[in-house]
This record gives sequence, structure tokens and C-alpha cells, in this order.
Amino acid sequence: MRSVRIGVDTGGTFTDVVAVDEQTGEITTTKTPSTPANPADGFMEGVRKVLRKAAGAEDVTMEAVSAVVHGTTVATNQLLEDRIADLGFVTTEGFEFILEIARQSVPDGYGNSYFWVKPPRIVPVHRIRAVGGRLDHTGAEVRPFNEEQAVAAARWFRDRGITAIGVCFLHSYANPAHEQRMREVLEREHPDAVVSLSCDVLREYREYERSVTTLVDAAVKPTMRRYIANLAERLEAAGNARTGSPEESTRQGSAEKESAEKGSAERGSGMPFSVMKSNGGVLSAAEVVHQPITTVLSGPAAGALGAALIAATAGHPSVITLDGGGTSTDVAVVVDGEPSLTTEGSIGRYPCKIPMIDIVTVGAGGGSVAWISPEGTLKVGPRSAGADPGPLCYGRGGTEVTVTDAHVFLGRVPPHLLGGEIPLDADAAREGIEALAGKIGLTPERTAAGILEISAFNQSNAIRQITVKRGLDVRDFPMVAFGGSGPLLVCRLIDILGLPLVIVPPDPGNVSAFGLLTVDVKNDYVRTFVTRDLSLKDAEEIFGDLEGQAASALDREGFPVDAHVYARSADLRYNGQAYEVRVPAPAGPLDEAWRAEVLDRFHTEHRKLYGYGYRDDPRHGVEWVNLRVSGIGPITRPSIGRRPHGDPRPEPTASREVFYDEWGSAPIHRRRDLTAGARITGPAVIEEYGSTLPLHPGFTATMDEFGNLEVRRA
Repeated sequence: MRSVRIGVDTGGTFTDVVAVDEQTGEITTTKTPSTPANPADGFMEGVRKVLRKAAGAEDVTMEAVSAVVHGTTVATNQLLEDRIADLGFVTTEGFEFILEIARQSVPDGYGNSYFWVKPPRIVPVHRIRAVGGRLDHTGAEVRPFNEEQAVAAARWFRDRGITAIGVCFLHSYANPAHEQRMREVLEREHPDAVVSLSCDVLREYREYERSVTTLVDAAVKPTMRRYIANLAERLEAAGNARTGSPEESTRQGSAEKESAEKGSAERGSGMPFSVMKSNGGVLSAAEVVHQPITTVLSGPAAGALGAALIAATAGHPSVITLDGGGTSTDVAVVVDGEPSLTTEGSIGRYPCKIPMIDIVTVGAGGGSVAWISPEGTLKVGPRSAGADPGPLCYGRGGTEVTVTDAHVFLGRVPPHLLGGEIPLDADAAREGIEALAGKIGLTPERTAAGILEISAFNQSNAIRQITVKRGLDVRDFPMVAFGGSGPLLVCRLIDILGLPLVIVPPDPGNVSAFGLLTVDVKNDYVRTFVTRDLSLKDAEEIFGDLEGQAASALDREGFPVDAHVYARSADLRYNGQAYEVRVPAPAGPLDEAWRAEVLDRFHTEHRKLYGYGYRDDPRHGVEWVNLRVSGIGPITRPSIGRRPHGDPRPEPTASREVFYDEWGSAPIHRRRDLTAGARITGPAVIEEYGSTLPLHPGFTATMDEFGNLEVRRA
């Protein structure tokens, strides 16, 4: 019997699906329109569709699915759209205004803070309750926990129907006892409450960021529990029936019953069902509902990891990754096969200090809307037409010109998407471009080309932000362009940024879904321990505790003890600094050689990042701040097959009028017909099921032995 693993990445416009046959290694890809009203509908349709496509002459059902891995934007969208209501906060007495005070920093673009108005807090001050009790920075109790105030706070939330509650007490990173007692009170007095404790979410100092991160977790937890419960029920129902059976649709409604939501989410479905995390790992659905904040940016994280594996296989361990979708473009940097991580990320206006792949997102996707500013200049994005109604050419009632409409008007994409499944209305795109051109006094061609040029510069700014601002030379890195709209502007990006080459993988629209099947199970644990002279005994005790937590989580995920992997790291800084540099810490026994190695790595990394260091200057001591452990459960990654060599000068299958610098007939190539060594010279267009590569004059595209197209200046 066949055994298939499936990855499902839900984006703003399309849901991308990849299936890998565990016996043959065969990879099947497909896409289906996303369903923003209920993302689970698009998810299940994508699963059924990829199984039908993978079946061929056989009859493949859900019974053949050995595992499903999901990248979701449910939590991200809730935060970006500010859909946060009925959220409560419990904090230490005297610190009720910690969210109002926040930080003194002002966002970029507001050079004079006089003009900046603080946005509304994630929890208004009238929904914050304070509880007496105090710990010092070592975790020692200064004042006992005030049970009476805790009970009053719990009843206050209960009487007002506030069910999502975050708890963050001062210095609970050093001692969680008071927060755990608050949870016990809430469970007793307000059993309907969904509670997040900062000692569970982020056991790290800096009270404001820890408070907001905990509140974000509490805010998305009810939504994620309902969503995961819905998917788990529907997968279980589908697994008990043949693919496409009406039994699945009749049973799916039961998932939405409130009484079953929490239990379904925590049990998971009958088949292994995992969710991608923003730190580059996956976690079972039963576990992820307890830490939903870790799923924000999970889709972009999967794309960066999938692109990293594809590039490394092709001999490029260090690359820039560009994931172009319908709504936005996500950019990351991979160095020596590993995407850069950060704990200084944010989702919308909310800082989130959980470990996540360092991704810069810009509102420049295929659905980005072209508009005229009050000054009369042409702008593109960040607002998007999304999947519904979508661009004008979708014919679904869209009324504004988008980047996709410009590509259609210029002939750079075919008059259909997904191999003909979604026909495009070229006349509607033309009429929209002509109307916009009339308003700004340009020809339709210059208007459409201008839209694409602005979009390309928006993407290039994101690439510079992830490279130049971090001390990297963008010209040293090849770029992997993927996503449905990722390859469309690569020729312009090569010229704008001076990139040596761009790699366009096979099925670029499904790289994020493929990435879901390449990542290990991973959990991160941290403990703040600020000291200028780290005792090896203390370090051994903290690392032992963190590794014990990691081991328990990996046991619950079903990994045998001999398969557990623990990756240590530490955050250090020079005395007097207010920011840290994270460096990997060696495995093995903790001795003076271990300490010296960590310090050496810190000095080296600090100089690399900031251009200076104090390795041999005794006036500048080093301070240890955080100790970290990542618990990793390795999986077997799918292998990438090789393409046979064939005709180095393939014949085009057709031609059509395309506008680059001027209108002209351009040859059209089908990517599936190309073999290793094939070389195409622009102007041309290379088409495939989920994406298109417009090859401008003066550029070449060569297929390597793994099926990647390498685009260079001729």
C-alpha cells in the first residue's frame, strides 16, 4: 500500500499542496484557491486534489496519508488585522501601566516623536488587574502572593465574560511560582478562561516585551484551538472515508461545536498532523494549541527552509530567499544552509520575542493594488486585492488595477493560471490599465511597466534591509525566487541589486509547501541568568533543566531517546550594552574550555556584526544574559531527483506578443519539456503550472541537473 506525506501551505491567494510518496520519492504538487472565510475549506480541497493527482491509474485515498504538515497564517492574520477583543491582563501590583509606558523608541519614519501617536494598547488599561506579591531578579520572594486579590481579579474577568487572559508577573522568568498560583486561582474561579503564563511562553527578562508576547499568545489561542480542532476533525472524518466521500462533508460540521473544540485540538486526528512553527521546526497539532504564538509567520519560515535545501543541493549553501505571493513578498537570508534567526521580530505592531526565522515582509505581491497618491504619483501596495475579489483579470468583481493585471496586459503571463484552471480576462486588465494611464497622463505600456518597476524596487528594498542593514553584501549572494509571483521580476532585481544569479526551483509556487516536509520537530527553551562571571555549576543546572523540558516534549512527539538532539546557545554582551549577541554553545561537559569557546565565538560574532570587538581589552568585560536550548527531533527529508540531459537549445512551443522594452514576438517555452543543460536566451517566456518566468532581453536561463533554472545577465 502506498504511503504519502502531505504539506499544505495556506496563503492569502492560493493554498499550495505537495505530496511525497515515501516508497518512490515521487513528488506531486498542486494549488487551489484559498478560502479566507474558512481556511479549512481550501485546506481540505487541496488535500483531496493532490491525492487525485498523485493517484494516476491507482486509487489513492486518505488511508494512504501517513502524515500532514501545515503552514498556517490564521494567527498572523488575526494580529495583522487587529482582531483582538475581550483580552484581559494580570500583572504585578504597581505595574498596571506597563503596556501604556511601553518603550521610548519611535518607529522608523517618525524622526520627530512629536508627530507620532502611540497606537492603542493590546489590552486597554481598564481590563488590567493587579495582584500583590513580589519576587526579586533572583526569584527570591520579597512579598508573598496575595490570594485574595487574585480571586478578586479572576471573578472580575468572569463576571465580564473575558475569557482570554495573559499573566505576567515581575521576575517570573526566575521563579514561576506566583504565576502558577494565579493559574490555579483562574482555573478554580473562572474555568472557562483560556490562560497564557509568561513563564510558559517566554521565560526571559524585559517585562514589556514578555508581557506583550504573552498577551499575543493568549489572544490567538482561542482562534487557533478552534481552527486546529476543525482541521483535526475533518482529517479524521476524511481518513475514515474514501477521498471525496460525502461522509467527510457531513461530519465536518461537528468540528465547529464548542464542546468538542478543545478536546479535538489536543487529541489531534488519527493520522499524524503537525503545524509549522516560525523558528524553523514543526510541532504536533496536539502540542501547538498550547503555544499558538509559535505559529506566526509559519508559512514564510517553511519557504525559507525549502529554498535553503533546494539551493544547498544545487551547490549554493548561502543564498537570499524571495517568496513572492499574491499579497506580499517575504525575504530571508540563508548562511551555510541555515536561515538567520531573530528574537527581535514583530507581528504588525506587536513585538514578539519568540525565536523566529529572520524574515522581512513587504506588501508587494501579485495582488498589490496600483493607486494614485493625493500628489498625483503612481504607488503600488501595500494594499492587496487578495483572492477575493482579486485582480481585474480574475473576473470576480475586482475594481482596481494590480501587479498581475500589469503582467497580463504586457503579455508576460499567459491568459490563464494553473494550467488553464483559472482563465484570465485580458480585456478587463487592458481596460483597467488604460483607465489608470489616462489619469496620470502616460501610455498604457509605460503605466504597466511603471507598476512593475515600482513593485521591483519595493522588493529590492526588502532585500537590502535583510542584507545591507545586517552587514552583508547583497552581491555576494545568489537569490532563490519562488512563490507564484516570485520569478516574475527576477531580471529587474538582478539589474537593480547586482545579483550574481537567480535560482528558480521547479514548481516555484509550491516551495513553501515542500519546505513543510523538510523540517524537524523543534522546541525552544530559554532562561535569563544575568551575570558577569558565569558559574559552571549554575550553567550546568540551567542547561540540565532546559534539556529536561526539551526531552519531555520530544518524548510526547514520539521520538526515542537516542534520536533526541539538543542545540545549546547563549546570549552575551559587553558590560554596559543593552542588546545581546547570540552564539551557539558547544555540546558536551561544561568546563573552562567550554566557557572559553563560547566567549571566543561571542567576540568573533560581535566584530562580524558591528565591526569592532574587545577580545583583548580587560576594560570591557562580558556579561552572560540568556541560556538557551533547542530540542530537535530529526526527520527523514525528501530527496531531490536529477533531470536527464537533453537538447541544449530547445525549441519553443509557441510565441506571442510580449512587451519588454517594446512590443515584439517572444518564444514561449514549457518548463516541463526542458532538460538539464537547456539554455534559453531572452526575450522569452518560460511557463509552468504554478508560475511564469519572463526572460528579458540580455538574460539567459539555464537548467541545472536538479531542474532549477539559473537566470543570469548574458
